[in-house]
Amino acid sequence: MVPDAPLITLIAITLFAAIVNGALGYGFSSLTVPVALLFYANRVINPALVLVEVVVNSYMLLVNWRSVPKIWRRVLPIVVGLVPGVLVGSYALSMAHPEWLKLCTYAILLPLILLQAAGVRRPIRSERAVGVPFGASVGVLYSVTTVSGPPLALLFNNQGFIKGEFRAALSLIRVIESSVTASAYYFLGVYSAASTHILVSIVPSVVIGIPIGAYIISRMNAETFRRICMSFDAWVVGFGLSRVLIDLTLIPSPEAYGVWLAVIVVDLYLLYRYFRARQGMKSSGLAVEVPNGSPGIRWQKQSSAIQNELSSLKRVTPLGGDHKET
Repeated sequence: MVPDAPLITLIAITLFAAIVNGALGYGFSSLTVPVALLFYANRVINPALVLVEVVVNSYMLLVNWRSVPKIWRRVLPIVVGLVPGVLVGSYALSMAHPEWLKLCTYAILLPLILLQAAGVRRPIRSERAVGVPFGASVGVLYSVTTVSGPPLALLFNNQGFIKGEFRAALSLIRVIESSVTASAYYFLGVYSAASTHILVSIVPSVVIGIPIGAYIISRMNAETFRRICMSFDAWVVGFGLSRVLIDLTLIPSPEAYGVWLAVIVVDLYLLYRYFRARQGMKSSGLAVEVPNGSPGIRWQKQSSAIQNELSSLKRVTPLGGDHKET
């Protein structure tokens, strides 16, 4: 039996999303869900994605296990709020109207994606004070949409998590939220034959995509790769939001596609600003400081003393020696 067009599209997008997840440590659901919702309801697609994420996040946690002792105290308040949030969101998923759930999903995802694309950084001084309510909000969002990467990435980038800590914190929280959500779905009777069929179809994409992503990110700039993926995500979410506004008769067609056009214009501007900033940093002699491969980039100008020292090192390093320029 030949798979239908929606299922083929879903298999393709999960392969791409798995590549991104393997490269960045997150992004599977935030890329898969906006496309999947064009063809399936949240209640059908969510159970399959949650079960996949239990395995994927467990693998990512295992890979970054050494950094867990450094971050578990910082993320504990988020975990405390996460569990009741998941329970509330899971119940809402089992009761709410599918089209209104789609609208809420797109409306929440879009500003989070654009905030990441804009590179917003507003460090929060009292992490513990915001941890519980933030965790509850993420729990509701995840159990309704299976997406939590964008808000978590925003928070951890804000707070200066370096690469190992960033991935460990993200993996730890997502293992807990996906496991609790999978259990809640079971007790609420959310699983169905359609969800099982989708799960079986997308597993090969995940198995193939994650190692490919790990290979790709070792050969290109992580921030540029992340930024391109976010642009794709923003455009898909904008289109999905326009479609659901039409389906709910909130805005007629073709006026509703003005929302999609606005998203494209904003994202193109953010892309232009990002690449212009990178080009400007390179041409003005600015050094890129990426703390241990952090997902965020901080720009730092080299002092004249450091530049002079580097120049002198280049002059005195013997040819064929063991020293390498950094």
